[in-house]
Amino acid sequence: MPTAALRRASLLLLALLCWAAPALAGGLYTGQVPVNSQADDERVGALKAALTQVVIKVSGDAGIAAKPEVAKAIAGADKYVQQFQYTQEVVADNGQPQARLSLVAQFDRDAIDRLIANVGAGAARAAAGDTAPAPTEPQSGTYHVWVSGITSAEDYARLIGSLTRNELIRNVQTEQARSDGVQLRLDAASSLARLLESLGNGPVHVLNAKPPVDGVDALLGMQQQ
Repeated sequence: MPTAALRRASLLLLALLCWAAPALAGGLYTGQVPVNSQADDERVGALKAALTQVVIKVSGDAGIAAKPEVAKAIAGADKYVQQFQYTQEVVADNGQPQARLSLVAQFDRDAIDRLIANVGAGAARAAAGDTAPAPTEPQSGTYHVWVSGITSAEDYARLIGSLTRNELIRNVQTEQARSDGVQLRLDAASSLARLLESLGNGPVHVLNAKPPVDGVDALLGMQQQ
């Protein structure tokens, strides 16, 4: 076999082997950074870059990494990481297949939330001249939502599956059901506004975030497949 063809076949086999390995779930608390190797010194820098990605995604503040408390946390990124792995994919470079290596790291959700909450509280206290201790936990709450468009058991399964995979939701409980939808109780580690924003492009979408309905905090709907 010609050398070029052999190289392409080897890269393809390597990519298939990498794809066969279990991948870390993506989300707000997972960062992915390209690397040149799996060397220890490069991994240290990659974890810092991945944690920087995460705190920016979670906080929505592009400048948060420059704040002293966050910069200190990023410098010790290994203390926040729960698990990491390397992934490899084949990309085309000038018509030739090239292997691209990345580090994917998943970080401690509760620790990140506390870090960001403390930074936000510290900024508020500084503006107000208040020196009270910072809260140790981010805002959380229990919300009651009505979800319409549930026409089958499959729809209900998609709904519950999507919500239980949401990193902000701690618990989902069905309170009542009718032929046109269900009412759910959601225990979340966030404000209602942030929770609704996190639904993103999933199968559940927001119909009304402030409905004039007693006992219901938001009206949601299911996207039909």
